[in-house]
Amino acid sequence: MRSFLGSFRPRPIMFVSVAAVVVLLAGGGFAAFESEQVSSYGEGVWWALSLMSTVGFVGEAPESTAGRLVSSILMISGFALMALVTASIASLFVREEESTGEATEREFEDRALALLDHLVERIDRVETRLDDFADSGSKDRG
Repeated sequence: MRSFLGSFRPRPIMFVSVAAVVVLLAGGGFAAFESEQVSSYGEGVWWALSLMSTVGFVGEAPESTAGRLVSSILMISGFALMALVTASIASLFVREEESTGEATEREFEDRALALLDHLVERIDRVETRLDDFADSGSKDRG
């Protein structure tokens, strides 16, 4: 578990931080552009958060073009944020599994190389004995 948390990259935290700033700015935008539906900055932030989290509008849809533009940006940002955070978390699991798989693979390769070295030594000894046998046979004939 420690290596899992140790490999945690700050990407999801960065994504969420950027999203929080976008929500706070958009809350101000809603308070400024949608004064009929949004009566305060806090309500604007609530609208922005509900749009960013893909819940949808809290109450009425925006009536102004600027409000609709801010809403569109928040909806797209919410989908992007969800995809990025999900991908970052999934990559942690893949990376963790790859590291254990790589260790097993490395161990297998080491054993295979040791076995091949042993086989090469045995073949060299057999060839040496065959050469000695061939040399002793040719001396007996000669």
